[in-house]
Amino acid sequence: MHDHPATGAGERRLLIVDDDAPLRNRLARAMEQRGFVTMVAASVAEGIDLGTENPPGYALVDLRLEDGNGLEVVHALRAVRPDIRIVILTGYGNIATAVRAVKAGAVDYLPKPADADAVAAALLETERPLPPPPEDPMSADRVRWEHIQRVFEQCDRNVSETARRLKMHRRTLQRILNKHAPRG
Repeated sequence: MHDHPATGAGERRLLIVDDDAPLRNRLARAMEQRGFVTMVAASVAEGIDLGTENPPGYALVDLRLEDGNGLEVVHALRAVRPDIRIVILTGYGNIATAVRAVKAGAVDYLPKPADADAVAAALLETERPLPPPPEDPMSADRVRWEHIQRVFEQCDRNVSETARRLKMHRRTLQRILNKHAPRG
């Protein structure tokens, strides 16, 4: 094991793991303008190789990668660098998995496409003020559905326990879980 300095201003190395090349490159440039030294990876395997060889202080990891799940990268990075600050990027409908990522050691999750200011704030600020409201927020139906999915994950996908905690009838919950996510 190497000795790593605590994550501080002098230690601004950031690993970006995303299989969307244009997004990955845009974020890398934007984060460099914000004072980070970036390394990029396009896959779980590449992210783990790069991140464990020379563990950075920060990482931005897409949950869905062509060769697997970004959670694998979170676990590997956390193992070699316990103080790393990891932010997860997730598409809509993946909020439940993002919750698992936070349990695994990510500090926050952001919906894609994330803008660089939001990423920098999530990586750097330990007690950040609320960001401005989004231009195009999720609909209330969508938020409700995401919330139900999140509680379902937190209850280890146990329908009875989820229904009890949400104070819903079990069959009502089952119907909601069997439906696809509402749009927007």
